[in-house]
Amino acid sequence: MKQKSQFEKLRFIDLFAGLGGFHQALASLGHQCVFACEIDPQLSSLYELNFGIRPHLDIRTADPQAIPEHDVLCAGFPCQNYSKAGEQLGFNCPRWGDLIEYIIAILDFHKPRLLIMENVPNLMRHEGGRTWENIRQRLINAGYDVSESKLSPDMFGVPQIRERAFIVGRREGLGLFKWPVGFPSEQLSIKAVLDEYPAEARYLEPHFVEYLDAWQDLLDRLPKEEPLPTWPIWAMEFGANYPYVDRTPYSSNYKGFGQYTGAFGQSLSWKLSDQVKELLPSYARDQTEHFPGWKIEFIRKNREFYQRHKATIDAWLPRIRGFAPSFQKLEWNCKGSERNIWSHVIQFRASGIRVKSTRRAPSLIAMTSSQVPVIAWERRFMTERECSRLQSMGELHHLPGTKSSAFKALGNAVNVTVVREIAAALFTADRTPPTCSTLRPEEFEKKALSDAA
Repeated sequence: MKQKSQFEKLRFIDLFAGLGGFHQALASLGHQCVFACEIDPQLSSLYELNFGIRPHLDIRTADPQAIPEHDVLCAGFPCQNYSKAGEQLGFNCPRWGDLIEYIIAILDFHKPRLLIMENVPNLMRHEGGRTWENIRQRLINAGYDVSESKLSPDMFGVPQIRERAFIVGRREGLGLFKWPVGFPSEQLSIKAVLDEYPAEARYLEPHFVEYLDAWQDLLDRLPKEEPLPTWPIWAMEFGANYPYVDRTPYSSNYKGFGQYTGAFGQSLSWKLSDQVKELLPSYARDQTEHFPGWKIEFIRKNREFYQRHKATIDAWLPRIRGFAPSFQKLEWNCKGSERNIWSHVIQFRASGIRVKSTRRAPSLIAMTSSQVPVIAWERRFMTERECSRLQSMGELHHLPGTKSSAFKALGNAVNVTVVREIAAALFTADRTPPTCSTLRPEEFEKKALSDAA
């Protein structure tokens, strides 16, 4: 196959295009998108507005013969069937499990020289690694030398921790390709992507302020000489003594618990099984014989923490007794930083209120509006445009029209900076003429036979 010159424009296709992260990355390197595919009608229309290409909607109905010739296949294929946040159905997922088949069909027909793919890190671990090995073998069978790695935007100067699995492939061997290593820096700050008190921001409603003020009150009361817990604080464990190590309450059918206390030290005496269940923390109602080790450890640490600070906590506890369970938990993820919640970045999650350092933003996920990072010192949520900068999409002219759809799309997007770094390394290696030392033995033998013919 003809070797690409250093300045030759590559043609690429953008499958499962979303907001066009692959498009932005490769176009910024001077290459041309010749085909895109995106099943969401709203995102498809936005793609056309932003890039001038109307994507095909469903890859299942795309005839490989109708797709233009291309040098690079890009695919951020859907991750829901591999993500730890989902059911992890993999190939058995009725909605997404078969999509890899259509990627392979395009590779088989067009045989593009290069490929770049992205997914969640759990793809590599799913089913004990068997899912990835299946995909990897199919890519090899399609003619590609394949390599995979996990990279995050903060490795390349973007203040967001968001590790993702990336896959690259090349038909004539990857040769001198090396994964970019990035330049980790302690100087990163989320403030680099923020606007100051933007008018379009959603500011914290009074109940959110109440949650944070209540937890700040506890931090102020605790001894300054003792470091804050690095494990999640579960206030429901304060005063509880129900058994949890050798058995779960469920395994006892919630019977025989009259001598114990439940959440916040509530007595379980003279309670029916259903009443006992309701008085336990929600996480203690798992329908299993034994709690996992990490949960046993968290419960133990919270009970010990309570015993050390019982008087202080008992005086404070009424402030949060009426909160929803997810706001009765606090994760302090900024060890050694100022003990002031209002100086940090907050995320409201089902697992609790998470407080993080300003050095890195939490990972953007396909989130609801309430999960968007909170800029606590301005008492507001991040805006769509600020989140787009965390995905290196700040130059994108058009975003989805509603906050919920914008945050969902940005959470699903591929980071432009990370893809650009990978693509630049791959294309540089692709321009390097292969030598004996860069080809595997079987590839060298094949090339020698081809040259002789």
